[in-house]
Amino acid sequence: MQVEVAYARPDKQRIVPVKVPEGTTVLEAVKLSGITEVFPEIEPDAIDMGIFGKVVKSPSEQALREGDRIELYRPLKIDPKQARLNRARKKG
Repeated sequence: MQVEVAYARPDKQRIVPVKVPEGTTVLEAVKLSGITEVFPEIEPDAIDMGIFGKVVKSPSEQALREGDRIELYRPLKIDPKQARLNRARKKG
């Protein structure tokens, strides 16, 4: 079955197509994709992941379906509430 693994930084993005057997988990597909060779900072066992924008709580247990796109999420540099507050202070 065909799935994709996606990761993006401000300077570089990549979507890697991966052929995996039925029953493959999200974590297994990420490791099979080889995306860590392109982005060595990715720790597959520690990074947050989702499928089409929905967070996957247990990537090592969640099985994939044909056509799924796994998204790897970078950690937030600042809390979104704090960022809004900072922007509001700059305007006011």
